[in-house]
Amino acid sequence: MPWKDTLKMDQKTEFALRAINCPDFQALCREYGISRKTGYKWRERFVAQGLAGLNERSTRPRNSPDGLPEAVVCEMVKLKQAYPFWGPRKIRTLYQRKHGEETPSESSFKRVLERAGLTEKRRTRRVRDSGGRVHSGRKAERPNDVWTVDFKGWWLGRDGHKVEPLTVRDECSRMLLELRAMESARTEAVRACFEGLFERHGLPSAIRSDNGPPFASHNGLLGLSRLSAWWLALGIDLERSRPGCPQDNGAHERMHRDVRRELEAGRMGRDQAAFDVWREQYNYERPHEALGMRCPAEVYETSNRRYEGTPDELDYGGMERRRIEKKIGWLSYRKQRVLISAALGGWDVGLSPRADGLVEVWFAKLLLGHLDPETFSFRATRVGEAETGQTEENL
Repeated sequence: MPWKDTLKMDQKTEFALRAINCPDFQALCREYGISRKTGYKWRERFVAQGLAGLNERSTRPRNSPDGLPEAVVCEMVKLKQAYPFWGPRKIRTLYQRKHGEETPSESSFKRVLERAGLTEKRRTRRVRDSGGRVHSGRKAERPNDVWTVDFKGWWLGRDGHKVEPLTVRDECSRMLLELRAMESARTEAVRACFEGLFERHGLPSAIRSDNGPPFASHNGLLGLSRLSAWWLALGIDLERSRPGCPQDNGAHERMHRDVRRELEAGRMGRDQAAFDVWREQYNYERPHEALGMRCPAEVYETSNRRYEGTPDELDYGGMERRRIEKKIGWLSYRKQRVLISAALGGWDVGLSPRADGLVEVWFAKLLLGHLDPETFSFRATRVGEAETGQTEENL
């Protein structure tokens, strides 16, 4: 209304008194700069309630048709207390599973949980451009296209012992396949863990890891370790993030943040039963926005590539074969020893002569490098330039 603030009540009173017996009501409204609808409203209120009727009224409705019953609010708070680290959107999804279409809106959940003091404002982080390229590995389009693996950074449990869980996750479905408190990070222990995973879930097409042991070797040929060589022998492709770039495996690191907040913060020790309970909840109860608020278990399915144990020999078609010496990693070629890699000790490699006189050295479907028959020297393929897949010529 165009009433002047200092004279608003006086003008309303004056208008109401004149409006009772005014012969030209429309002209009176124009004089005061208001619409006829507003004029009728003030006149009716003055007649019904006197001067009290001219006071400003709250615009808040007396009754809200969408007001939440006490039982609903209590249920919302109970769910949040049961899952204190989950946000309003996930809590709403849990509520919806139990109550169906009668579920309040997401904004109602946010409002109720905020008033109950059960939410924290999300801190906004400044994103700085690292200047590097994003991870160039394949994008998982179906379950078991890519498994990601890492060790969650260690912490000390309540008993003072070091805890460093191994985590394995399916990239497409977000299924947490393993959360294991390892006694050791040595190759043998991690391999035994993966053998169990392969028996339960089958083989993935590729495994993505960082460049640290036991997944890779800084000094090894093409970064190969004994563990990653075994993966290659099983027909699994290798993918590695760039050194110092955890964002290349960002979704896995995001899951580690949940582990840190929900398990490490309580200084949980090597209680594998508790780890299993958390993993069960992560897979079967926690909704994921990237999955349309479905749980990983609703998306994941086992691989159609079954694990049949470690092969005794690899198929190199018509290539000449040579066995890599187990301890040092050399092969014998024309009665000369040529050093290849200790990570491949005990495995056969395939040798394929080229037209220029050099000999290609293959392990599984990875081109390791070239052997010079004249000097008996071996030149490794550079990391990032290694060819994969054997041509029909070689086979």
